[in-house]
Amino acid sequence: MIFKTAESTGGVPVVISEMPQVESVCVGLWFPAGSRYEAAKDSGALHFIEHLLFKGTKRRSPRQISEAIEGVGGYLNAFTSEEMSCYHAAAPASRLELLFDVLLDMVENSVFAPDEIERERGVILEEIKMYEDQPAQVVQDQLNALLWPGHALGRPITGTLASVAKLTRRDLLECRKRHYDPARMTVTVAGRVESDAVLRLLGRRKGGAAPRTPRRTLKPAGKGPVVAVVKKAIEQTHLAIGLRTVPRHDPRRYAIKLLSVLLGENMSSRLFQLIRERYGLAYSISTQVSFFHDTGSFVVAAGVENEKAVQALRMTLKTIAALAVKAPSASELRRAQDYIVGQMYLGLESTANQMMWAGEGMIGYGAVLDPHEAARRISKVTPAEVREAAAFLIGRNRLAVAAVGPSVDEAAIAQAARFP
Repeated sequence: MIFKTAESTGGVPVVISEMPQVESVCVGLWFPAGSRYEAAKDSGALHFIEHLLFKGTKRRSPRQISEAIEGVGGYLNAFTSEEMSCYHAAAPASRLELLFDVLLDMVENSVFAPDEIERERGVILEEIKMYEDQPAQVVQDQLNALLWPGHALGRPITGTLASVAKLTRRDLLECRKRHYDPARMTVTVAGRVESDAVLRLLGRRKGGAAPRTPRRTLKPAGKGPVVAVVKKAIEQTHLAIGLRTVPRHDPRRYAIKLLSVLLGENMSSRLFQLIRERYGLAYSISTQVSFFHDTGSFVVAAGVENEKAVQALRMTLKTIAALAVKAPSASELRRAQDYIVGQMYLGLESTANQMMWAGEGMIGYGAVLDPHEAARRISKVTPAEVREAAAFLIGRNRLAVAAVGPSVDEAAIAQAARFP
């Protein structure tokens, strides 16, 4: 696979992956606009704007926007994360011009009609209530608040019921102007497409403005474990265990990703085999890592039997700590390396994932990382480097533990929230 980087006549950064073996094409319009750039009073505004860009332009009603893409067998979607936003669509390759026409119309010409704002406010408030009924989401939100106290990274991307209720049309328009300047747009395309066709469709739109980078300074991680407990009448206790990690540009990120795979990203991982397979304490236990501009997180999430929550927490922390003392064997590490590389290549068989790979690279790193280079870097990580990564995580970062359940004992959780 080859990602071609170019600029339109007006300077818009473009990345194109020509995939002649497929019959479709996927287009993404990317912006360095994410929830961490919001002031507390505007919490949820960018997610609100994401919804509103589907709610009518000067040329199309909301229904006409969806019908234009779905009517040719395609799909249209968007997401807002902590540091980036993307509006994307896919359809048969012959509909490339239509995809660009609809997506550019949405980001350039949305009208933010007052009645649509109020209607969509109600939709988002129901979305937030839906998440509040999902204990796995509640415990993750609690953990984020512990990991990033007083910082936008610690607030929900959707905002809260209170913050969304207060956002005015003026607030939303000002936020859109500040974060969705068309000159900050990056375009990524993957599928049966030729580069010249993409550049022609972008025309002379101006681009190439300096990328946005976070300015708010994160507070130090602090000392000692921090714990949050929410009592909820549910059938399980949900645990989320978190540690701060390194930023996305830190070369140690490859060892930390491998640490996550070794511990909990598949069925052969240590935590899955121990917590689920050997002791039957949980149906699901998993790990994940997230890397941001200036920091990152390592998270373990599990839904466990109510009476066994403390036991599961202690066993999890002991398993993590073991890797800080003794490096994984060469064969165990090789399986983890092969898993990451194999999953990456399997994912990149799809046009949507190639479009996402290119966009996340451009917004996050300013360039698209060659997948083969990523595979090479993963394969070069040594067992000793994984052990050092584990020691770094548990030795220099504050442990954070959140729990949601019907009978969670906060004192017992706090007492267990320590590495052996």
